[in-house]
Formats: sequence, C-alpha cells, structure tokens
Amino acid sequence: MQTKITLPESDIPTHWYNVIADMPNPPAPYLGPDGNPVPPEAMLAIFPESLVMQEVSGERWIPIPDPVREALTLWRPSPLYRAHRLERALNTPAKIYYKNEAVSPAGSHKPNTAVAQAYYNQQAGIKRLTTETGAGQWGCSLSLAGQMFGLDIRVYMVKVSYQQKPYRRSMMQTWGAEVFASPTDMTESGRKILAEHPDSEGSLGISISEAVEEAAGREDTNYALGSVLNHVLLHQTIIGEEARKQLAMVDDYPDMVFAPCGGGSNFGGIAFPFFADKAAGKDVKLVAVEPTSCPTLTKGVYTYDYGDTAGLTPLMKMFTLGHDFMPPGIHAGGLRYHGDSALVSQLHQEGLVDAVAVPQLETFDAGVLFARTEGIVPAPESCHAIAATVREARQCAETGEAKTLLFNLSGHGHFDMSSFDRYFAGELEDFDYQESAIQESLRHLPKVG
Repeated sequence: MQTKITLPESDIPTHWYNVIADMPNPPAPYLGPDGNPVPPEAMLAIFPESLVMQEVSGERWIPIPDPVREALTLWRPSPLYRAHRLERALNTPAKIYYKNEAVSPAGSHKPNTAVAQAYYNQQAGIKRLTTETGAGQWGCSLSLAGQMFGLDIRVYMVKVSYQQKPYRRSMMQTWGAEVFASPTDMTESGRKILAEHPDSEGSLGISISEAVEEAAGREDTNYALGSVLNHVLLHQTIIGEEARKQLAMVDDYPDMVFAPCGGGSNFGGIAFPFFADKAAGKDVKLVAVEPTSCPTLTKGVYTYDYGDTAGLTPLMKMFTLGHDFMPPGIHAGGLRYHGDSALVSQLHQEGLVDAVAVPQLETFDAGVLFARTEGIVPAPESCHAIAATVREARQCAETGEAKTLLFNLSGHGHFDMSSFDRYFAGELEDFDYQESAIQESLRHLPKVG
C-alpha cells in the first residue's frame, strides 16, 4: 500500500506548460484606460523583456533555464501522497491524493515562480525587486529567491497579515528583505488610502499599488508578482506536470482536481497540465476553491478591471468584485484578492473549469481533520482545497462512487498557529459577503474606452 510517490531529480520538468496553446479561444487582451490593447513593450517599465515575452507567448512549451532548474532541486520534485488515513476517517471509497508543495524552503508553492522571476531579472541587470504579499508565503519566497540571485527585495505586506503572521515577516527579514505593513506612508497610493481609511487593514490590491508605484519610479528596480499574471501561472505548472507523472507510476488518474484560488497561481499550477488532457478529450473536472468572504469566481462579474486598488495596472478581463473591494480580515490572507487570473477567469467563463466557495469554519474543520489523520498542519489557504475534497469524498461515501481525487497542499501552517488558536477558542466566524456590498464595489468598475 504505497503512501509516498516520488520522482528522481532528473524528472524535474525541463519545460513549463503554457495553457494558452490549448485554450479554445485566445486570451482577452490587456487594455489601457482608452480601451485599446496594451502593447507588450509597455510592460517593460516594471518587467524584464524575457518575462514579458512569456506573458504573451502562445507556445505550448517554454524551456526552463538550467540555473532555475538547479535552484528547484532544493525541493523538487515534490512528493505526491496517497491520503490513506484520511480516506479511512471519512469511510469513503474515493482515493485521495495530495501534492505536497509545503516541502520548499519557504513552505509553499510560491518559490516555483520566485526563483524564475529572480533569475530573469538578474539576467536583465536589475538590482532590486518590489512586491506585495498577503499571508506572507509569496514575500518569503521572493526573499529567498533574492538571496539566490543577488537581488535586494522590498515587500509591502497586507497590514492584517503583517499583524497576524509575524513569523513570516521574520522569515523575509532573515533572508534579507525589507518588509512594511501596507498601506504605508511611503507611496502616494498608500498615503491616499490612509487619508481616506486611517484604520485600513490593507488588501492585496493596495499592496500591489504600492509595489508597482515604487518599481515604476526607479530605474534599478522591477516589480515581481506572486500570482494572477500569465507568466506566473506558467512557472507553477511544474506542480501538475510532476503530479501527472506520479499518478501514472501507480496507474491512476484524477476524476477531480482541487486547489485554493485567490489570484490563480496555486490552481493553475496543478490544474493546467490536466487541462491539456481535458482539451484532448479526457474527462477530468478542475475545481478552484475560494473563500465565501472573497467569492471572486462564484459571485464576481466577468469584465475588465484593474489588478490593483489605485488603478496603476492595465485593465484585465477577469472575474472581479471591484478593484476597491475590501474583504474581511480572514486568516487565509493569500485568498483576499478582488480579482483572479485572466486565464483562470476565461476558462471558468467558458465552462471549462469549475469553482466553489467554502466558509472559513468549514476550512478549519477540514484542516484539523487532515492534520489529525495525515500529520501535516496545513496553511489556511490549503485548508480550502482540503475542505472541498472532503466534501466530495463524503459524497462518494453516500453514493458508493470510487472517484480519484487530487488536491494541491500548497503550503504548511507552521506560521499560522495563531489562526488555529482562535479556531480552537471559538473566536473564528464565517463571513458570507453581502450581495449589496459587492454591488456597491462593482459600481466603481472602470469605464473602458
């Protein structure tokens, strides 16, 4: 009865998979405020040319540079586990597998793209990177990658997470990064928010505004993003590529694939390589799991919106709750984003990927069950995928259907224990964002053209 399915280092993917090559329709273009498409060269103000070319590429396979693959060997290939004990606890005929991305030095899937972005910026002669982070997993990952490739890192961390997760902040500083609670008084974007909302808990949209503003104002500095953009999801597809190989080793294949979804890199990373099979006729259901408090795919609208609060980014066609939407301060800080990846959004709009929203208490119930059966304490973001998987496994127990379920364990919860403390104390609550608040935020969507 095999539990852990591993690959040798030689099986680390040599190419990233580009889902655009298999999408039935080309991606909607990024637009400027005048409604005209933004040319790729406009992105060169904050990104190196190599990443801009990946952003707009339609090639199915993009080579992974050798220095990036060498860095990835520190934790890749990551193991795939069969969750035998969880299956027994649920008394389900379903087979449950999880890809364990918590084995990276930063404890999550985020370094998969951080090392690639740091490498390409170093090759372009860039000395500094600015970025945002929610729960801190992305900030930690870029801080680590900055050390690997000799870059200075400045992180704007969403204030509520800065306060909730001090040890992630400590990790960033250990790896040499500067970390500031956003909104700050260091940027025009931050000062504007503080003037209007002095007690703002911050949001990923605000932190993005601050990081982009600084990068655009300095010649030696570029911006790095941990999710949403095409090239970021591209770099994460090594997760799904490895998982497909590992399942083949035990002669299995998933009926359903689950992953948390905030900006989309977690979901795209494991699901997109299976979408290639789906596009070729394979019957597999791909499910993005989000919080009910920030229900972008399940309650947002599919339209053009800014990727940040201040409106500094191009307009992207995506599911959005409005760029000034302010979600509650839930403990899954990495899922508090108003929009979603344009690629994930388009595939969802076209009915090719599914989405479900799960309330906070259910996610912690599932996370504790997982920890008590499988031994790994999951991050609150990962608990969303676990909760959706548990729902499906329980449904299989009722119907007798022996489905194969796969989810992405995108990070451990070692620095999230204060969240579990509050859960055990009965201090957490569910947030089901009111439709009226969502509609108010959507009133402020940009008028294109």
